Amino acid sequence: MARAMYDYTKAVLAKVSFDVNLFCKELKKAMTRLLPYEIEELKIWVDSLIKQNPQLNQCLIYLNP
Repeated sequence: MARAMYDYTKAVLAKVSFDVNLFCKELKKAMTRLLPYEIEELKIWVDSLIKQNPQLNQCLIYLNP
């Protein structure tokens, strides 16, 4: 079940990656809902997404509390 939340989070983040504010909001929400090891996996995935969309770089502050 927890894996489903991780996959759902990735799907949502990918869909809102066009808008920096929405992306940051969803990323912040994800940090409260995912398990610690899923957060580590999400950090890697977000890093690769940011390489494709550099404007999302400002949302990295939510990954490093």
